[in-house]
Amino acid sequence: MPNAIDRTTHTDKAATGHKLDWRKRMSDNVAYALLAYTGLQIFVTIHALKSGSSSLLPYIALVLLVAAIIPACRAFERRWMHLSDEEAADLSLRGTYRRDQIVLWAMAIGLPFALTGILRAIAAFA
Repeated sequence: MPNAIDRTTHTDKAATGHKLDWRKRMSDNVAYALLAYTGLQIFVTIHALKSGSSSLLPYIALVLLVAAIIPACRAFERRWMHLSDEEAADLSLRGTYRRDQIVLWAMAIGLPFALTGILRAIAAFA
């Protein structure tokens, strides 16, 4: 009886039975990273506003981050959208995909905290 999921052969199928497609996986990661980023940005900005910051810096941080994150995420997605169908199922791209995935998520999670922290430091010295 053959295995339902045969991981020893090169079938280019994920555990769900769908054909491996790095383009779709990166697009999904970009979408989820933008959701996480937006939630964190709202949380960090509201926290900065509630902590007594009466300046415009939290709003400036919000505008800067929105202006920066969308083109950056599009660059990640664009890099993978140009793959052919054959290249999109190539297992040798796993390392490159994982690197881009880590950078994308580090950016989505780190940017709200980093830029808000920098702007708070500027406000403290100003």
